[in-house]
Formats: sequence, C-alpha cells, structure tokens
Amino acid sequence: MTFDNIDHLAVNTIRTLAIDAIQKANSGHPGLPMGAAPMAYVLWREFLNVNPATHREWSNRDRFILSAGHGSAMLYALLHLSGYNVSIEDLKNFRQWDSKTPGHPEVNWTDGVEATTGPLGQGIANAVGLAMAEAHLAATYNRPGYDIVDHYTYALNGDGDLMEGVSQEAASLAGQLKLGKLVLFYDSNDISLDGPTSKSFPDDIKMRFESYGWQHILVKDGNDLAAIAAAILDAKTETAKPTIIEVKTIIGFGAEKQGTSGVHGAPLGVEGVAFAKAAYGWDYPDFTVPAEVSERFAETLRARGEGLELAWRKTFDAYAQDYPDLAKQYADAFGNVTPELDLGQYELGTSAASRVTSQDTIQKLSAQMPDLWGGSADLSASNNTMVKAETDFEAGNYAGRNIWFGVREFAMAAAMNGIALHGGTRVYGGTFFVFSNYLLPAVRMAALQELPTVYVLTHDSIAVGEDGPTHEPVEQLASVRAMPNLNVIRPADGNEVIAAWRRAVSETTRPTALILTRQNLPVLPHTAQLAEAGVNHGAYVISAESDTAELDGILIATGSEVKLALDTQAALAQSGTNVRVVSMPAQNLFDEQSAAYKEAILPAAVTKRLAIEAGTSFGWGKYVGLTGGTLTIDTWGASAPGDQIFKAYGFTVENAVKRYNDL
Repeated sequence: MTFDNIDHLAVNTIRTLAIDAIQKANSGHPGLPMGAAPMAYVLWREFLNVNPATHREWSNRDRFILSAGHGSAMLYALLHLSGYNVSIEDLKNFRQWDSKTPGHPEVNWTDGVEATTGPLGQGIANAVGLAMAEAHLAATYNRPGYDIVDHYTYALNGDGDLMEGVSQEAASLAGQLKLGKLVLFYDSNDISLDGPTSKSFPDDIKMRFESYGWQHILVKDGNDLAAIAAAILDAKTETAKPTIIEVKTIIGFGAEKQGTSGVHGAPLGVEGVAFAKAAYGWDYPDFTVPAEVSERFAETLRARGEGLELAWRKTFDAYAQDYPDLAKQYADAFGNVTPELDLGQYELGTSAASRVTSQDTIQKLSAQMPDLWGGSADLSASNNTMVKAETDFEAGNYAGRNIWFGVREFAMAAAMNGIALHGGTRVYGGTFFVFSNYLLPAVRMAALQELPTVYVLTHDSIAVGEDGPTHEPVEQLASVRAMPNLNVIRPADGNEVIAAWRRAVSETTRPTALILTRQNLPVLPHTAQLAEAGVNHGAYVISAESDTAELDGILIATGSEVKLALDTQAALAQSGTNVRVVSMPAQNLFDEQSAAYKEAILPAAVTKRLAIEAGTSFGWGKYVGLTGGTLTIDTWGASAPGDQIFKAYGFTVENAVKRYNDL
C-alpha cells in the first residue's frame, strides 16, 4: 500500500482545519488533532467502511469512536472531508451556540458521530459494547452465503483514557470475549494535560493488554502512513483477539510547543497557527480544502462505502427471500419495534421480592423478544437477570443472550451504551442499587444520548440487612432521580414490576432504572387492574379515601413502603381519619403528566401529606409541600436483619400514624 503527496496534503488539511476551528473559537484542544491526524486519515481513507450519504441507514457500516472526545476538531474535519452533513461553516462555528460542532462529539447532534463518549475512558467501553453487539448479531442472523452482519469497530484514545479505570474493566472484558473485530488506536504521545505522563502513568501498555488477551502492535513513527496501514492490516488478520495499535506520536506536531502539555488544551494563537502552518508547508487561506484532497476522499472512502452498501443491500434482499422471518426480525430490531407482550399478572394472596417477579418477567420477555439480552455485574444469582432458557454470550457462542459482565459495573453500563448505539438489540444490566454509584457516569451518558438501556438495580434499601450500611442504599434514590431523561421506577409489587418492565422495553429514547427489593412484597389490592396505567402515569391512587367523609390527607409511598402506607391508612381509619394512599413508582413520569392529572392525584387543597420511603427525604418537598412531612431515612443504615432495621428506623404502622397525626 502506497501513499503519495496528496495523502500527506490530506493529513495536513485535517490538521489545519482543526487548528483553524480552535483558533476561531478561541477554545479547544489542538494537540490531539495535530498528532493523531495521520492514523485517523489512514483508517478513514483505506479501511473505514461507511457511507456518508446514508450513515445510520446502513446497519452494517463500520463504527469509529473517538474516546478522546476533546479531540473533536479532528473528527469534525474528517466528517466534513468525507461528505457528511458538516460544512465549512459548521467548522467555523466550532463550540458555538447551536452549532453542529460542539466541544465534544454528540451522537444525536452531528451527522456521522457514532457515540457521545464524554469523559475519558468511556469511549473504549462503548467500543467494546459495539463489538459485542456485532458479534452477537452476526451469530444470530448470518447464514451460509449471507454475512449480513460483518463489520469492524475502531476507537481512538489517548493516555488519559487508559488511565481511567473503566478502560481496564472494558479491555479485560473484551479480551475474555475474544472480540477480534475490535481495533483500538492508542495516540501514545507521553503527554497529559498536566505534563509528562512519566509523572503519573507507568503502565507498560504492551504487557498490560497482552495480559488481557489482546494483540499489541507498535508503530514507532506516527507520521509513517505506510506503517500505520500495515498495522491495521495486521490487526484485521488477527480474528481471535482484539488489537491495540500503539502509535507513537508528537502531541501538537508542527507547533512551536510540540511535544509539551502547552499544546494540549488551548488555541495556538495567531502566531502559533502561522508557525505550525509554515512547518507543514501550508500556503492556503484559513479553512481551505484543496481540490485534490476532496477528490481523494471521494475516490476512496465515499466510493468504497457507496459500493459496499449497495452490495450489502442486494445481499440483504436475497437473504429476505430465503430467510423472511429472520429478515423481518432484523428490521424490527433495528427499528426498536416492541411486539405485543403477554406478561400475565399476579393475584392477591401471593408474595415475592420484586427482584424475583422481575426475574419471572425477564423470562417472559426473553421468550417474546428475541432481540433482548443482558446480564449482571457478577450478581446474577441476586439480581436474577439470567434467562434460564438461554445460553451464555461468550467466545465460541456469540449467539448466547446471557452476558457475564464480571465485577465491572462501570464498564458494564458503558458497554451497554455501545450495544444500544449499535442497534439491533435491547440490553439490560444488573447490580445492587448501592453500586449504582459505579454506574452513574455511564447512565448519565445513556440519558444524554437517549438510549433505551435498562438497569436492574436490586437490594434497594436498608432491608438489605446483615450486609450493613456499606451495602444499604440510602441516598441513591435521590441521586438517580436527579438525572434528566431517566425513568426511575420503584415498583410496589409484582404487577407494578410487570408494568415497569413493559414501559422499559417500550422506550426508544430514554433509559430506565428499575429499583427492586430483596425482601418479599405481597401483591396489593387493585394493582392487577391499576398498575399498568398507574406506572405509566408515575403515580396513582392505589387506595381511595372513603366517600362518606371529607378527605383529611394523603399518604404517598413507593416500593416496599406502599404496603406500609396501606396498613397506615387502615389504622387511621379506625380513629376516624380519612386518607388516600398514592403509589408513586416513578416521580419523573408523574412530573410529566398534565396539571389536571396531578390535581386529581394530589389535590392542591389537601395539604396534609406524608411521604413514606426507605431513602433520604431529599426531593420529597415538591410533593408534600411546606405543611407535609416524610417518614424517610436521612442517616446511614445498620447491620442486622432487615425487618429489625426497618422497625428500628421507624417504618412501622404505629410510627407512621404518629408522624401523620403530628403534621
């Protein structure tokens, strides 16, 4: 494979477009684009199979993930040169209000961007998830003569990504799964934001990744296009291991301060830009794309992508003739089509933990949704996430639908984002609710990217008991509820669990956190009839007040405490106090309802309100008001049997009655 002067001119076009955009914005990170442009160019020119004219419409395209998202100016330059809907004007509006070129790439905002990687490290885990999805879909749908799923996942990262712990979790998982179609480019320049990585990053990358089961390839000169191309060919030859290509680069190559942290995250300045352009031999006005560079991208990446997509569509049409059911399943899965679901219901007189009714529901969902898969961060026996009728997703059996994420909560959630971004499946992941703290950076990215991932978060309160305060969630409910665009559903019984799961797998632009109990919950009166609509509205009257007396007040509860609220209602009735009980499984869904619906559930004139929940009081003020109160927990838990802790913390009918009467 040979490269000529036009290719070197193209590399410098990427560099200069990036530094021009950063200089005009007076904000950005020129170091990575200037150093990493050669490796990115070789990949896009020669290997990346995408079609900018259709982008996401072609499900079998390669995926490119910029984990080092601060280098976004390079990605935007590549997108413009490749023919995506990113114009020179967009480059000139880099980092500006309402621009298509925000400071870090955003998947639903800029044409051609495959992931909102956000903080460092997560893009690597996203890429692992994308590669997992490709492997699973290939095993599920491909048939002899019909490789309708056959593409690569490429990701580019820097030193900072590899310092983040999530990269280690994700790389270990990828090695275990032998994801041979995953290729990671490491922009190895020995500089981080604060200075030399010798101050903080002693890792031997070759030894580290080989210990994970990866292939490591070293390119000693980051400007050697032929060596980079040879490395990519070697990576694609290795089919049983993921590959990391370590490319030794000079950060800010061509700048007066090249090779130092001074070019990491600040514009070069007018004189600095002139210096770099002189070093490149660049004699064009700002934001110029030489005609021969445009032609090179057109005759390589664009022509290749158009031809490959056309060939794929012909293959898929033939596949649909021979395997019509699979072809329809494939199309429905990529369209996030949820079938009509028969999930049954639970009857009065039965009792089970919501983690158990969730398990039962997962079995039914799995039988009716062939695109659903998931697992747990090594807690499947407790989270109850494994599907009994399915096999494990692993090397040699990528068609399996039970994922062993291992004790890697952060990587699990970030890989789930990659799986969801890929399309074609719906994914869930489980862990203890107290460990949601490990998930939240990736959950945040799922919410921001509008990904319909599902988190099965069990052991939801101090009722965990003997494991003690380190494992008993208290503040977590308030924490996850504070996140925009995240459904947080805490069901009160099995029927609310069914409704919650149905809502979760019907979402197309929002993740869902299911907050589930360890302890048994009895099936409550009326939920067989009311739970479906009630959960979708976020709150509903589960037990109305007596119509023979004036409404005195309202008890609001979630999850396991709804039963306590019902018992408290009965106790108050004995003394002539007439209250209604509202089950509020999802505050965010209730907040989205009409003013009329909210008034029907929580009448403004009824100000005597008590919220009952085994979590902190934070956030309940907007529902109980200044004259209401809470029976909640604003301290840590304790180590003892769960029922004993509940009593000690005042979650009894007697105390609830007292709290209400004291209002």
